[in-house]
Amino acid sequence: MSRNERTGGRRGRAEANAAATAPRKPYIERAIPPYSVLGDADLAILEGNAETILEEIGIDIKDDPETIAIFVAAGAKADGVRVRFPRGMCREIVQKNAPAIFTQHARNSSNNVVIGGNKTVLVPSYGSPFVYSREGGRRYATIEDFRNFVKLAYVADSLHHSGGTICEPVDLPVNKRHYDMVYSHIKYSDKAFMGSVTHPMRAEDSVSMAKIVFGDDFVEENCVMVNLINANSPMTFDATMLGALKVYARHNQATMISPFIVAGAMSPVTVAAVAAQSLAEGLCGMALAQLVRPGAPVIYGNFVSSMSMQSGAPTFGSPEASLILNVGAALARRLGVPFRSAGGFTASKVADAQAAYEAANTLQQGLLAGVNFMLHTAGWLEGGLAMGYEKFVMDCDQAAMMAIYAAGVDMSENGQAMDAMREVGPGQHFLGCSHTQANFKSAFYRSTIADNNSYEQWVEDGKLDAEQRAEKVYKDMLASYKAPELDPDIDARLISFMETQKASFPDSNIS
Repeated sequence: MSRNERTGGRRGRAEANAAATAPRKPYIERAIPPYSVLGDADLAILEGNAETILEEIGIDIKDDPETIAIFVAAGAKADGVRVRFPRGMCREIVQKNAPAIFTQHARNSSNNVVIGGNKTVLVPSYGSPFVYSREGGRRYATIEDFRNFVKLAYVADSLHHSGGTICEPVDLPVNKRHYDMVYSHIKYSDKAFMGSVTHPMRAEDSVSMAKIVFGDDFVEENCVMVNLINANSPMTFDATMLGALKVYARHNQATMISPFIVAGAMSPVTVAAVAAQSLAEGLCGMALAQLVRPGAPVIYGNFVSSMSMQSGAPTFGSPEASLILNVGAALARRLGVPFRSAGGFTASKVADAQAAYEAANTLQQGLLAGVNFMLHTAGWLEGGLAMGYEKFVMDCDQAAMMAIYAAGVDMSENGQAMDAMREVGPGQHFLGCSHTQANFKSAFYRSTIADNNSYEQWVEDGKLDAEQRAEKVYKDMLASYKAPELDPDIDARLISFMETQKASFPDSNIS
């Protein structure tokens, strides 16, 4: 038999297996309980520490007198930009108003995602100015790269969301690129997406474009965008982030309040201190959203990395960061809001063993902790500076495994397989029994990246490593991509809106 015939046989089996797979699910429903490293007494201590930070130390609100006035009207005290909150004030506002679970609607309703509870939504990485591929190396991202990653996220069954600023298209003006990014999510995908947060007016533009797609009333009454609002840790918010937060909250769109902490630089070095500081910052932002519009959906998030005390560089996949995200998830459950954290984090520059280990550590810890919205699931390289093509599909492979693990143990009659035990009996093999024949196609996860063949077969197939195999996968995904349908009238209105807006002010590369 020739090599081509053998390859053709494997390809045929792969196609048959693909055809037999279960239909894609719009999000993960975890059948396994979340794991918490701390008990209720210790979590209560951290909650008390967060209240002390808010009450005694306070939060700086930079260049945003409107937000300070909102907090003061609700009972806080301001001393210049420093705002201090009566003990329990922010927690009470959040618990009284914020939903514990909500639906983000996609333009294809079969891709709606439910955020909170026992649900996990896996989302591409976000914010990288560079992209990396084996073929092109490390380079500044373009709008073509952005579109490619939107297409990859659309094609990837293991990802549930289109994401936001998947990479920064630096070939477009800073003050206008948000139009093309939001449009790309709408045009090239029909999964849920994120809006722009780099200026309040860009948030307004995102809402306007969403209203063209969904209708004015629908947007005002339903969540169609999740939006990332970072604190300037330690204990500071700026007018840009809070301005975008207020825009989205007023329109009933979800804000994901995520302190950005490199432990040792933007917080003390200890796990308990980071967890308390992050909760204090998150409570402040979530309370503001509820004061702007009670009931507006919020997500408590944390993005935490440790720091090399030798070089000062952030590190990823560390046990300390895993403990912090675990504690954050438990604190979110006690607060009664969805939680965002984890992802395929790595400091590695390429999709090598370091990248795989660090990413797997954080992805799996996030699942076990009960993360609801996992931003940065796929593509993250170089501490977030680069979005990797090969890394993207390697992470998607891990994401698909996570979904199977989250489904837990099948305890049905078929899962217990006592009929197979009786049929085969002692000293025989199970390969040909009825139960194996009925279940073999779906019994075990089949990786899209791993090579499990013999050494001889691996050599004959070209001695490809994981990154090389991933390169082929992402290129095949892009080659087979077919755009979802978009109403031509909606498309024309979006293009007209963008052209009109872009023409109304000059280009600028100042953020």
